Amino acid sequence: MEYVTISTLNNWKQKKNKFAAVTAYDFSFARLFSNQGIPVMLIGDSLGMTIQGHSSTLPVKIKDIEYHTRAVRKGAPHSFLLSDLPFMSYCETKQALKNTAKIIQSGANMIKIEGGKWLKKIIKELCDRSILVCGHIGLTPQSFNYLSGYKVQGKEKKDENRLIDEAFLLEEAGIKMLVVECIPSILAQKITNNLSIPVIGIGAGKNTDGQILVMQDLLGITEGKTPKFVKNFLTGSSSIQEAIKKYINEVKEGVYPNPKYSF
Repeated sequence: MEYVTISTLNNWKQKKNKFAAVTAYDFSFARLFSNQGIPVMLIGDSLGMTIQGHSSTLPVKIKDIEYHTRAVRKGAPHSFLLSDLPFMSYCETKQALKNTAKIIQSGANMIKIEGGKWLKKIIKELCDRSILVCGHIGLTPQSFNYLSGYKVQGKEKKDENRLIDEAFLLEEAGIKMLVVECIPSILAQKITNNLSIPVIGIGAGKNTDGQILVMQDLLGITEGKTPKFVKNFLTGSSSIQEAIKKYINEVKEGVYPNPKYSF
């Protein structure tokens, strides 16, 4: 695989070439994903649940993201790595700059932060220092207590308008990519079509520029009830490699997520 950069992703958006992304937490899976052609990997604070066994992402620390970012970078030297800043690690500018430096030095190409208007100043300060920033709106897992759980966002007109406004505001502040999670597919399409930056969806329909899934969900090894948007690509596949290829191809062809896996 050739090096994937933010310019690569921007070109794909302009050409309407959809791309698949996945969470990764270790060397072995990162290498497997890279070898199958996954261009973008997220070292997500979802590791709090999938790796550490917590009930939410909130206990994850910067040192956890650093550790897993280093491992993933070794397994995927050419992929575009996106790493989360975990809960309460970017509440003010000085703290955000310090923690971002640790993550970028661990091998990430870009950091991801959750939230809307309140992040404007912090995003500008990061971008002024040549840091690539990804926004995250809709269902923001770090706010699950405030949101009263993991629920679809943007169903009401006022919430739809708020999310559209947040997307524009974040792009104006300087983000170079946006994740939209658990929002109606029509809303995700509006946001994607009206931003100049790549938009990655999770539970946001098929009309975003890219799709991302948690690797455990994609491979059907998540215990208990899974969200509506999750498809087990290992079903009917002879290997993990084949499942990943199937995921990549269905995203590229616009087959996944179909209405069954959308809101």
